[in-house]
Amino acid sequence: MRILSRSILLLSVIFYTQVASAAFRQPLRNKKEMVVSAHPLASDAGLEMLRKGGNAIDAAVATTFAISVVEPFSAGIGGGGFLLMHDSRKRTIKALDFRERAPLKATKNMYLDDNGKVRRNASINGYLAVGTPGTVAGMYEVHRRYGKLPWKKVVEPSIKLAKDGFVVSDKFVQALRRRKRMIATNQPARAIFTRNGNYYQPGEKLVQKDLGKTLQDIAELPQSFYTGKIARAIASDMEKNGGLITLEDLKSYKPIWREPVCGNFRQARVCSMPPPSSGGIHLLQMLNIIGDTDLKSLGWHHPDAIHLIAEAMRISYADRSEYLGDPDFVKVPQQQLINPEYAKLRRQQINMQRANPSTQVKPVSKETLQKFSPKPSSTLIPANPKPELIPANPKSKESTETSHLTVIDEQLNAVSLTFTINLGFGAGVVTPGTGIVLNNEMDDFSAAPGVPNAFGLVGNEANSISPLKTPLSSMTPTIVTENGRLRMAVGTPGGSTIITQVLQIILNVLEYDMDAAAAVSASRIHHQWLPDTLRVEPWGLDALTLQELKRRGHKIRQTNPWGNSNLIIVKPDGTLEGAADSRGEGEARGI
Repeated sequence: MRILSRSILLLSVIFYTQVASAAFRQPLRNKKEMVVSAHPLASDAGLEMLRKGGNAIDAAVATTFAISVVEPFSAGIGGGGFLLMHDSRKRTIKALDFRERAPLKATKNMYLDDNGKVRRNASINGYLAVGTPGTVAGMYEVHRRYGKLPWKKVVEPSIKLAKDGFVVSDKFVQALRRRKRMIATNQPARAIFTRNGNYYQPGEKLVQKDLGKTLQDIAELPQSFYTGKIARAIASDMEKNGGLITLEDLKSYKPIWREPVCGNFRQARVCSMPPPSSGGIHLLQMLNIIGDTDLKSLGWHHPDAIHLIAEAMRISYADRSEYLGDPDFVKVPQQQLINPEYAKLRRQQINMQRANPSTQVKPVSKETLQKFSPKPSSTLIPANPKPELIPANPKSKESTETSHLTVIDEQLNAVSLTFTINLGFGAGVVTPGTGIVLNNEMDDFSAAPGVPNAFGLVGNEANSISPLKTPLSSMTPTIVTENGRLRMAVGTPGGSTIITQVLQIILNVLEYDMDAAAAVSASRIHHQWLPDTLRVEPWGLDALTLQELKRRGHKIRQTNPWGNSNLIIVKPDGTLEGAADSRGEGEARGI
């Protein structure tokens, strides 16, 4: 076994070197200010704000609006998200929740048929799948408080991109093809994204005049999205087509400032998004389970390291299914789940020589969690009957939903922002005359206990549908500090894989000393409890490592590469090193 391990390690190192030279980009280095996003034009928009004397918030807002134009399939003003910001002077981190919310008319069983079964695609396609958007409100709120440049100035680049147009990429066209049936059924969407029914091809220019007018209105009066003509257009179209969003929903929408969830990993302080994101809690839970294991000595992608990480993922996603939801509606055991002592208990349940089948890995009981409460009073959600475990069937191809951007300015203020319209082109619905692609975020709720959503994630009562409730998310914008000083800002799209991607990027930097480009581009693994499979990228693991993992009982499934992460690292001399994932078309821009 020792000889086998050494062979595996040697081959892994050789393979990693080969992949690194073939696929990894060189990071952008030695800059004082930097923007990294999923699209070069969006990164340019953010950099323009920095050049004009703006701060990290100005750049992040400009980049967000630009992404809404150039990547309407992934995120936009018809969706919502989460933002984490680091104030270098005050050494504080704040979290803003501008996630979509269930309309007032939403009901717990709105996607069930007369027999109590979930209606196929009812929460994915069309008007009934749309939650109240929060992106515009979130951007205005954070800019109003912390921006430096005028509001009109930060929206300006996106207006120009919409009105003048941009050249569509192969990625854009692929996203169109995946959702062509829904786009074809919605006339306003068809009018934008096709030419007389023919879809755009790579290299052609897409002009979005209606979206340009909408963005111009938002630049003049941001509340027009929620109380003005834009709001009336959304509400009217919803009423005509069986949607639930009303003027009252839009008028009452407010983003929420929340306390970030933070914990220690070695010398680092890791802070991420709290509920209604599950990202921060389970990122910390997995880091706590790994604990003081010397991954570096084992070697990158050593079978022991992969096995431990995969089992930590399995446990965390099991707990996620039972306890995570909107904290404004249910009591989430946040402090218990991120308690290092609880992680030690879970770590003891891991057999390093054998994978535990997911059928034998259960969410921990309420009574057990109670032992790790910081205070005598309970912070747990009410006990619910255990759902029947229904095998998940996530999409075979990683979709293009969600986008992430990272910004650090000269003062080392940082923004890590993830936002989305959920699946590619959201619900496949565009509000007439506005150019706004609306989300299908209602699918992130649990339509019924134990029934997986489009990403194969299983939920329970904590994430059931309720009016004004926010659906559970996996988005994990993260900021890492050491001794109070900024160390890195990171995040990624990728549906249910977001949490595990961020985990591995952090480990790549802190444990394996990778540069920014290598850290975001290195091959990944993913386990989400159900289905009971360990996902690996086709080029990620050598044959001997795969053989050893299978021997330990892991059910390996090779899938297409996933994710589109980006990262900025602060070097010891204060300069920046940033990179976008080689799987995507994003770019780092810096001064």
